[in-house]
Amino acid sequence: MATVDQREAGQGDPESEDELYEVVDLTEYARRHQWWCRVFGSNSGPIAEKYSVTTQIAMGGVTGWCAGYLFQRVGKIAATAVGGGFLLLQIANHSGYVQVDWKKVEKDVNKAKKRLKKKANKAAPEINTFIEEASDFIKRNIVLSSGFVGGFFLGLAS
Repeated sequence: MATVDQREAGQGDPESEDELYEVVDLTEYARRHQWWCRVFGSNSGPIAEKYSVTTQIAMGGVTGWCAGYLFQRVGKIAATAVGGGFLLLQIANHSGYVQVDWKKVEKDVNKAKKRLKKKANKAAPEINTFIEEASDFIKRNIVLSSGFVGGFFLGLAS
């Protein structure tokens, strides 16, 4: 219930309540206030505008090294698992425990290839959009990206 002071100021009047609310277009708001603006601030352009070249190379190198090191470890585990499974399958086949119908395997692999090619053509627009966004990011942050690549290769080597 509005008090006398609010009515005199026009705040208790139902007709003036429309003036108190602002209509916000959410699509325009989302374009102007992207997630990185909330995290890094409204003036968050390319990283090159915020940090020195040395800092960018160090940040890219450290993150690249971590990614390369993890990639190396996970890759070794995956290669060991796949290779060990294939080796056990070959031993079981040679010992007579398993009989593999290689003609059927070849037929199924060819069928899977055809199905995969059909699905790959449908997914191309999303992949192209992702590649364009990634290349745009790399172009805007070339120093950070080159530090990441160098660190990634060092992480693979360690």
